[in-house]
Amino acid sequence: MRRPDLTLAVPDHNLPTTARVDAQGHRLAIADPESANQLAALRRNAPEFGIKLFDEVAPEQGIVHVVGPEQGFTLPGTTLVCGDSHTAAHGALGALAFGIGTSEVEHVLATQTLLLKQSKTMEIRVDGALGFGVSPKDVILAIVGKIGAAGGTGYVVEYTGSTIRAMSVEGRLTVSNMAIEHGARSGLIAPDETTFAYLKGRPMAPAGAEWDRAVEYWRTLQTDAGASYDKVVILDAADIAPNLTWGTSPEDVVPITGIVPDPMSFADPSKQEAAQKSLDYMGLVPGTRMQDVAVENIFIGSCTNSRIEDLRAAAAVAKGRHVRGSPGPGFAHAFGLAGDGCRRCSDG
Repeated sequence: MRRPDLTLAVPDHNLPTTARVDAQGHRLAIADPESANQLAALRRNAPEFGIKLFDEVAPEQGIVHVVGPEQGFTLPGTTLVCGDSHTAAHGALGALAFGIGTSEVEHVLATQTLLLKQSKTMEIRVDGALGFGVSPKDVILAIVGKIGAAGGTGYVVEYTGSTIRAMSVEGRLTVSNMAIEHGARSGLIAPDETTFAYLKGRPMAPAGAEWDRAVEYWRTLQTDAGASYDKVVILDAADIAPNLTWGTSPEDVVPITGIVPDPMSFADPSKQEAAQKSLDYMGLVPGTRMQDVAVENIFIGSCTNSRIEDLRAAAAVAKGRHVRGSPGPGFAHAFGLAGDGCRRCSDG
């Protein structure tokens, strides 16, 4: 183990959504034997090799892309890797972060190195004020819809512009998280005063004189004025509406004011076939207004929107409402709609 002090372990995807302890505080068994064995091995191996572990019943436990930022483990200027494609989320704090495979995780643990091909660079700039009801999730869906699910393949993206700068760190995490949805390896946002305010006082962030030195360095991580990128994509925030996906790919995006497309409207025969399969799966009819599609299921639990501001927004929508009748015949699927599991419901 090369640098256990630079490693953090969380159970994350192996955990079921059921309670982890009973009324007496005893740990409950996990039904899936493979997950149970993996977590048992993690509990044995982490302390043996000096790795910090937030176990499944620890108060700090949660989705890995939430734990890193909220604990101050994710810091500007660091290179961060994890065995999850949505590791790009940590780029919201100015870290070069990307997902890797299991064998690569093993290599990093042993050597603290990876052999990589240098990525190309892309700037995605969004300027202007967002309209009513338009969230950071809508911004990134608009980006994916514009450049496609493979538009960022081979690139490390930097998200820039006044729209991005106006976002909270929670909003930025949503944008960077979905860099992988448009094919990018990583999605960076340069650290600024919003970043520093978010990180200050976090349990694993620098403190005292070390904090001052860290911030002084972090301020140097802005992209140089006049720097060139291999590709530049520009969006106007005024053109972004609340977005939905009608299909099974995040690039299948339409605004809430749009309609379900006709598969034959696509020029590419393979896209026509894929669109028809998506509509068959989703139970949607071409030409249907998205505003007329009944909401059948709402899922709060993805790694895209998982911070407290997302949960509060969902709670505000649900406040005073009650379940009534049975679901309708179709549903609008917002890719990774909201939330990542509410571990601290007392927060709001």
